Amino acid sequence: MSSKKNPKYSKEFKQTIVNLYHSGKTYSEIHKEYGISHSALSNWIKLYSEVKIDDETVLTAKQIKELQKRNAQLEEENLILKKAIAIFTPHSDKD
Repeated sequence: MSSKKNPKYSKEFKQTIVNLYHSGKTYSEIHKEYGISHSALSNWIKLYSEVKIDDETVLTAKQIKELQKRNAQLEEENLILKKAIAIFTPHSDKD
């Protein structure tokens, strides 16, 4: 019975590895030095790369994805409320 090693890395470690990548280290160098697979590094880069919004705001891709999800939820709630208003608002025959 073979067991696969599935190490759990902390968020801080992942962020450090992504920072190394952005500072110029290649996938191969990171793999040789830390044993991180190409696919794991690719996923971490997507999640932990930072996007500068303005001088004071920096977001990670993960935070942007969460904001997009929340925005979609709020848009759906607004649509439901608009439909409810249309149902419960009395209409006059003059319109």
